[in-house]
Amino acid sequence: MRRYDIDWLRVIVFALLIFYHVGMFFVPWGWHIKNDITYDWLRWPMRFLNQWRLPILFVISGMGTYYALSKRNIGTFSWERIKRLGIPLIFGMLLIVPLQVYFERLDKGQFIGSYWEFFSTIAHEGIYPEGNLSWHHLWFLPYLLLFSLLLGPLFVYLKKNNTVLVDWIKKQIQKPFGFYLFIIPLYLLEAFMEPFFDITHALIDDWFNFSSSIVLFFYGFLLISAGDTFWESLKKTKSKALKIGILAFLSQVFIWFFLEDGYVVHFTEALLKVTNIWSWILVLFGFAAEHLNKKSKLLAYCNRAVYPFYILHQTVTISIAFHLMNLDWGFLPKFCVLTLGTFLISWFIYHVIILQIPLLHPLFGLKPKKKADK
Repeated sequence: MRRYDIDWLRVIVFALLIFYHVGMFFVPWGWHIKNDITYDWLRWPMRFLNQWRLPILFVISGMGTYYALSKRNIGTFSWERIKRLGIPLIFGMLLIVPLQVYFERLDKGQFIGSYWEFFSTIAHEGIYPEGNLSWHHLWFLPYLLLFSLLLGPLFVYLKKNNTVLVDWIKKQIQKPFGFYLFIIPLYLLEAFMEPFFDITHALIDDWFNFSSSIVLFFYGFLLISAGDTFWESLKKTKSKALKIGILAFLSQVFIWFFLEDGYVVHFTEALLKVTNIWSWILVLFGFAAEHLNKKSKLLAYCNRAVYPFYILHQTVTISIAFHLMNLDWGFLPKFCVLTLGTFLISWFIYHVIILQIPLLHPLFGLKPKKKADK
């Protein structure tokens, strides 16, 4: 049975991604281009959102993989993943992302000339940041593709066999705090790997991000494998998880403000961070299950539009931001123009151009409409 709440969560989290990338234009830490004035207060909502926005997407993707494997064998599933993730990735790297790099080079004085002159450099300048070829915000796609190919055979085995692992998970999540056993591997990675491996999104050297993300992807598959036990246990846990999540994040804020770095602080903060991440994932799934598990035409439209919006949005954001960055408008007007402009231009490209040209559909990861609406 299709879970419309999972579809809604996917739509909502990707919409938050647009707000997050708009926010990146204004926060003090680095991004591709920056506003002429940054706002220190914005770091707090951005930090809160940043901790769980991508983890929950990997969990959702793991859940989606469970459903995808219900109708496909491993060969069909793998080939479909290659087409649906690989084709948009290559297309995006060659024709969507370069405009972002172009505006970044202009802003930093690293290039002077037209976009078409810049575009001709992509093939021979090398890989970003030294060169101009990059996947930028599309990094999620190669990770998800590799996770699917690596774990696909294991997932098929788990689906076909009533395994001890799934039975054990069902027993654990029925306990009062059983869901929090899942933070143990996340904590070990956060405490002992994260200090040594910066998050690069470059795949080959991104060991901490790769490891934690594949664990979350695996969790999504395992949790949905627990069936009704998962959803019933979630009902009992979501309110507790909300309180734990609020406390965990406020405790992190206290550490950031008042405590100095050290071993005790590091291990404590690592525990608080993974507790915060996992709590908000449980909260979002729990309340979505209670309120959003409903079919609607709006959901069908948004669920199909999510992938093209994801591919397009950051290029649109940076293109608008480049022309706003030095205007004396203040935060709110720029934020509103940038957010609304990103949504409207992405929607226009999707609805007026992409949907009307079937040849473009595979380039943006769109399935044929009948299949997508099932």
